Amino acid sequence: MKKDIQRYTANERSNHWVVAILFFLAGLSGLALFHPAMFWLTNLFGGGPWTRILHPFLGVAMFLFFLGLVLRFAHHNLMEKRDMQWLRQWRDVVANREENLPEVGRYNAGQKMLFWTLLLCMLVLLVTGFVMWRQYFSHLFGIELIRIASLLHAFAAFVLICSILVHIYAGLWVKGSMGAMLYGRVSRAWARKHHHGWLKDVEKGKGH
Repeated sequence: MKKDIQRYTANERSNHWVVAILFFLAGLSGLALFHPAMFWLTNLFGGGPWTRILHPFLGVAMFLFFLGLVLRFAHHNLMEKRDMQWLRQWRDVVANREENLPEVGRYNAGQKMLFWTLLLCMLVLLVTGFVMWRQYFSHLFGIELIRIASLLHAFAAFVLICSILVHIYAGLWVKGSMGAMLYGRVSRAWARKHHHGWLKDVEKGKGH
């Protein structure tokens, strides 16, 4: 019997979980500052002033660690012709009829779209966050630009949170996906079912 195959290294998994932790911390601190009804969340960070101080640093750290994932996996997330066919067959995707779908590489079209959505949202959050960062940068910008940045920041955060929820759901929905990020390895049966193109590349020695 052939051994399981490595999908993620220890460094890649560590990077992913650091981003995940920073996302939750930045998200909770951001929600605490977003609306008075959620101000009670500041108790998790030592009160209002500390929440305001920590939030932008958490956001910058999240972006920098996510950038590590981008540099590692961007080339696996470029859209291909077979991805367009995969999207057109969305009914088969929803019905879990994977045998009808075109061969999938390391990531399917949905995962690729999510990857670029996350990157775009984080870029918007980073830029608008600097504009809004009172202690260091907001004095460089006019009030109208700061207001626009605030709206864009909130919208990007909303899209990011929704995207992460989809990411979590998909990870739980596809049995074996969570194990890949926890332990780094997947069975050949899992790879053959969900990412047959990637399995072929791995067997040829070029899957990473």
